[in-house]
Amino acid sequence: IFKNIYSSILLIFSAVCIHGLIFTEQTGLSESQSPVIAAIVFWAAIIWLAMIEGGQASHVGLAPIDEQLYKTSHPVSYMCAASCNKGDNLNRYLLGRQFGVIFVVFCVNLSGGPIADAKLWDLPDLVIQIFFGSGAAMILFTCMIGQLNTQVNASICMLDFINNYFSLFTYWGCMLVEFTGFVHSSYFIQYAIATMAGSPTKTKEGPKSGLSFLFFWIRVLFSFVLLGASLTVTMAALFEGKTTMWDAVPKVWSVVLFFGLMSVVGMLEGMQIAFFAMAKMTEEERGNNSWALRTCDILYNRRNGMNLPGFMIGRQLCVVSCFFIVARVATQNVTDEQENVLGIPDEVQSFLNLGFQGALITTILGSITWQLVADQFPIAFLSTPITYILLRICLFLEGTGICNGAWVLAAIHARIAGFQRDEVYIGTAEERRARGKKDDSQREIAIAGLSGFNGIALPGFSSNAPKSLRELADTDPEVAQYINTLENKGAAPSSQPVAYDGNIASVADPMPTNYNDDEEVDC
Repeated sequence: IFKNIYSSILLIFSAVCIHGLIFTEQTGLSESQSPVIAAIVFWAAIIWLAMIEGGQASHVGLAPIDEQLYKTSHPVSYMCAASCNKGDNLNRYLLGRQFGVIFVVFCVNLSGGPIADAKLWDLPDLVIQIFFGSGAAMILFTCMIGQLNTQVNASICMLDFINNYFSLFTYWGCMLVEFTGFVHSSYFIQYAIATMAGSPTKTKEGPKSGLSFLFFWIRVLFSFVLLGASLTVTMAALFEGKTTMWDAVPKVWSVVLFFGLMSVVGMLEGMQIAFFAMAKMTEEERGNNSWALRTCDILYNRRNGMNLPGFMIGRQLCVVSCFFIVARVATQNVTDEQENVLGIPDEVQSFLNLGFQGALITTILGSITWQLVADQFPIAFLSTPITYILLRICLFLEGTGICNGAWVLAAIHARIAGFQRDEVYIGTAEERRARGKKDDSQREIAIAGLSGFNGIALPGFSSNAPKSLRELADTDPEVAQYINTLENKGAAPSSQPVAYDGNIASVADPMPTNYNDDEEVDC
């Protein structure tokens, strides 16, 4: 309770300070445009960030579940899932989402981040240094309101969370970002890593050919050109002193911070992938590297396994902290009185002032690449002291309870929105299996009387039986036993008998009877 209270107080104080800075024109966007525009952009970015972060948990969590189970109860969730679960669309969504998250965080920093030497309401210098100078106010606000609180709700209320058109709009927005090809160079990196690992690239679709093949590789080339141009203008702006980086930091150290913190972000992004992969391995499969064993012991054997979700909370705090500093280095701040970076046109300079190039660099070099490496080499990723140290730091941050306000917000949000756990609508995984509703998106029910004997379908029962009869047979052993003793009543005789369990049944063409899912039958 104490952690919840003090964390909530810090969140409220941070929110008040941020809005005080915005309306006193002491943030980047409020200073160059207006406080009203800055406030609108700030809240639009925070709300969208919250939906993107929560949407990821829902889409990934619902992927293995038959979307027909919630087609009626959650029509918008069904629309999202029907597209997301098709082919490699989930991977496309995640790729576009990653760029979207980083770009939105850059917009949050631009509209709400304090300018150099910002002062507010005669606050003590120590408070200003902690909350403004280090960016603590922005970090706490973004983590708790824009990320963690929606992740908490979306992880257990997946169906309710995305059952709205804002979620559908966000999903297609992420798909559009991926379609543009901005981050398609990540696919080339994925292929290269898979080749080095000697394993095929994971895909649910066939090989590309013709125009599809050509269009794909054109976008890969386009992405590499954008990446190179982004690195060029970012480094040029940095050495020309035209970024939002603090003036007191030397330019050389800004470059070191830029690439160093991107590496830390990359490690943290890769660690979550590697940790989830290692969780599925036996102790023998995890190898004998001392650092990997120490890391696994902390994650899976202590605190009843709660260190893994604890790491995710601490990791989020670390990643956002690094992002805000990286955003200061990469975001350009060229006024009308200054010459544009590298003499580029005014329209391009205005666009770069939004931080697009920094988001692109961080997405490809500081996030996706590391995730792909960790996915292919999870054991090697854990076999380093850097992973162990970062894990300890994340667990320490989570242990302070500084982000516990996210749990309070999540509870309030869930109560207002009327969220319910997914089990209320579709049952638990065990219940779905018991009813024949498998969590692998397969529609067939594994009951002998409904799916046939020895691979041969019974007439009129394989796919035409009404849902009520199928579910009754799946849950009532006596009904299932009765169906298993049927001898093709009403079917045309067959000259070829099929033996099963000592009895004889004739095989015939299925009866031409079709039933609606909700039609009742007597049996």
